[in-house]
Amino acid sequence: MGILLNKWRDLAPPRTCYIYNNYLFRSSTQSVLSVFINFPTHYTNLIEMDVEGRLELIKQVGEEIVTEEELRELLETKEHPVAYDGFEPSGMAHLPFGVYRAINLKKMIDAGVRFKLLLADWYAWINDKMGGDLEKIRKVGEYFIEVWKAAGVPMDKVEVLWASEQMDREYWKTVISIAKNHTLRRTVRAMSIAGREGTMESPTAWAFYPSMQVADIFQLDVDICQLGMDQRRANMLAREIAPRLGRKKPVAVHHHMLMSLRGPRDKKMSKSEPETCIYVHDSEEEIRRKIERAYCPERSVQDNPITDYAKHVIFGAFDSMEICRERKYGGDVVYRGFSELERAYVKGELHPLDLKRGVADYINRLCAPIRRHFERDKRAQRLYEFVREQEVTH
Repeated sequence: MGILLNKWRDLAPPRTCYIYNNYLFRSSTQSVLSVFINFPTHYTNLIEMDVEGRLELIKQVGEEIVTEEELRELLETKEHPVAYDGFEPSGMAHLPFGVYRAINLKKMIDAGVRFKLLLADWYAWINDKMGGDLEKIRKVGEYFIEVWKAAGVPMDKVEVLWASEQMDREYWKTVISIAKNHTLRRTVRAMSIAGREGTMESPTAWAFYPSMQVADIFQLDVDICQLGMDQRRANMLAREIAPRLGRKKPVAVHHHMLMSLRGPRDKKMSKSEPETCIYVHDSEEEIRRKIERAYCPERSVQDNPITDYAKHVIFGAFDSMEICRERKYGGDVVYRGFSELERAYVKGELHPLDLKRGVADYINRLCAPIRRHFERDKRAQRLYEFVREQEVTH
């Protein structure tokens, strides 16, 4: 078996590198996967990444890492660190959950991370999701699992847990200990992790949310909190309180929050706003219609949701992106990285309509396997129909 070239880290740009039959591959996971597909009898010659390669893969996931030095030390001392993300079961799966989360999850797993997916049923109850009905919340959680399967998440390499099943005596003792170690002011400020703005008129149950989420981190014994940027306050609270309670201080790897189709008018894509988001169940026609109507300022990537999806979703899943155009508009063009596409777009070489059509095509490719799963699997179909019939609560 070959060995990994240790000097690859001195090459630029810093992307994942492998030795395969004496050839150096400098590419993303997708190219490596194509080697498995095209040369299945020789896959054993494709060897694992070193610490630098693993770190680089996780950096592709994290828009912010707190701290990179701690993450490097963790990878040097632990072959399979444990990470987690938590999800309130509510509503139909949209692009950030069903596609983008799966892309990032696969990268974390490829980096040797063991991942725990926490279905936060009691959090959804606190937040009055699905009308506060725990049975309905449970069904939505089961639907979420089907979405992950359909999106290609390797379910044999992740552990799916229900928050309510972790809440034993020790858990609630930890919740109280955490609450005793930060102020009510800090709790109110941290309520944003639940998508709420805390005030003195807020339900008291909301005040439990931050301490409970930090308790999850300690209870699950995670090394890495790999959640979205919107969960930053909980993760920072965990890092601050951990030494006081004699707990392990987790590394925080915060991924990007995909923009709403309306651009700067909204903070992020929300599944409770159908016309501002893309659902994984949307048909090809619906995806194209929504993308074509989306905010997309010409020659600017600032607050531009279409270039945002190209950067984080399309180039997160594919090594290149082909834009099909009529010859009179420049003909077909292939971009081998977001920086190439960005330069062309800012210079006016790529028209917003052509970009939108290309982005719609690739998003549809990513959603198509999920749609097929829910069309062919009877249990998944029943769960989807149940979720679709429910009123979405904010």
